[in-house]
Amino acid sequence: MSVAAEAVGQAKPQVARGDTPAFPYDIWLIGGALALLCVGLIMVVSTSVSIAEHRDMTQLYYFKRQLFAAALGIVGAGVLMRTPLVYFEQWSTPLLFVAIVFLIAVLVPGLGHEVNGSMRWLGFGFFTIQTSEPAKVAVAVYVAAYLVRHIKQVRTDFIGFIKPIGVITLIAGLLLIEPDFGTAVVLFTTVLGMLFLAGVPYVRFFFWGLAALTALAALSMLAPYRLARLMTFMDPWSDPFNTGFQLTQALIAFGRGEWFGVGLGNSVQKLFYLPEVHTDFVFAVIAEEGGFIGCLTVIGLFVFLIWRIFYVGGQAERANLLFPAYVTYGIGLLIGIQAFVNIGVNMGILPTKGLPLPFLSYGSNNLVVTLGAIGIVLRAGFEAHEVTHPRVAAPQIMTAPPTAEPADEAGFEAYDEEHERD
Repeated sequence: MSVAAEAVGQAKPQVARGDTPAFPYDIWLIGGALALLCVGLIMVVSTSVSIAEHRDMTQLYYFKRQLFAAALGIVGAGVLMRTPLVYFEQWSTPLLFVAIVFLIAVLVPGLGHEVNGSMRWLGFGFFTIQTSEPAKVAVAVYVAAYLVRHIKQVRTDFIGFIKPIGVITLIAGLLLIEPDFGTAVVLFTTVLGMLFLAGVPYVRFFFWGLAALTALAALSMLAPYRLARLMTFMDPWSDPFNTGFQLTQALIAFGRGEWFGVGLGNSVQKLFYLPEVHTDFVFAVIAEEGGFIGCLTVIGLFVFLIWRIFYVGGQAERANLLFPAYVTYGIGLLIGIQAFVNIGVNMGILPTKGLPLPFLSYGSNNLVVTLGAIGIVLRAGFEAHEVTHPRVAAPQIMTAPPTAEPADEAGFEAYDEEHERD
C-alpha cells in the first residue's frame, strides 16, 4: 500500500460538533403546562364528585372525561409540535373562514346546541364542539400571518391597522349573538396586544384601544342582564340571594380559606352553594381548600407559563421568524388574559363572566385547544432553535477512490516522495 493510501485510510471521520440537545423543545414550558394540568385534574375531582352524585352519575364521571380530554390534547400537542408552522401561515385565511362558518352554524336552529341559555356548541353525535375555542386560535394564527405580510403597512398606515380590527369586529359580533361577551373581550384584547407588539405607533394604539373599550362598555350597558351583573359586581351584598349570589359565595370561599386553606376535598362552598363550581369558579375552591398559599402557587404557575411563552416568542423574533413569534405572542395573550379575567371574577375585582380557567376548569374543548396551542408554541421554540443552533449533519468519513489524488498537504508530499522513488 502506498503512503498516500495509508494516510487516507488512517484518516478518522471528521464530525462537526454542535450543542443541539437530544430533546430540542422547551422543557420549562412543558413543565409549567403539565404542572397546571395536574392541578386542574385534581381540582376537577375535588369539585365535581358531589355534582356527579347529584346527577345520578358515577363519582369520577367528570374526572374521566377531563382525563380523556387531557390525553387527547397531549396527543394533539405532540402532532402540532412536529408540524412546521409554515403550513399554518399558508392556511391562515382558510382556517379563519372555517372558524367563522362554525360561529355562524352554531346560531342555526337545529345545528346549535343550547346550554344555560347560550348557543355556543355544535353537536356531533356523542360529542359537542364549543366553536369559540378553536376560533380563538384561528384568530391568533390569522393576525400573525397578516402582520408578517403587512408589517410595514401596519406600522405606518391607518388602513394596515384597521383591517384586523374589522375582522375581529365581525367575529366579536357573532360571539355577542350567542351570547359570549367574555370571549369577545378576550379576543379583542388579544388582537390589540398583538398589534402593539408588532410595533403599531403608541398614539394610534391608544386611540383605538380606548375606542374598543368604549364600544365594549356600551355593549355591556345595552343588555339588561350585563348591566345587572355590572351593578351587582360593584356591591354584591346588596342582592346576595339573586344577582349577587355567585360572587358572594365565592368571596365566602376566599374568606374560609385564610392562609393555608381547609384542606383538599374539605370545601363547603362546592356543596351546591357556589354555582358552576367545577367550571367558572374552580379558583374559589382553590382559595378555600388551599388558602392564600394555594392561590399564590396557582397564580405563580400561570405567571411562569406566560413568561415562558413570551420568552419563546422572543427567541423566534430574534431568529427573524416573525410568524412563529407573533402566533406565540397571540397564544400567550389568549391564555394570560383568560386566566386574568377568570381569577379576577372569582376574586370580585371584575364583573362576572363565564370564562373557564385554562388547564384548571372542567371543559373538554377548552383543555384540548389550550394544550394544542402549547404544542404550537413548542414548535415555534423548536424552529427558533433550529435557526440559531443548526442540527449537525450526519458524520462523513473522508475516503477517496483508488485513483484520486490526496486532498491535503501531507498527502501530496507523501504522494510525490513515492513517485520519486518509483
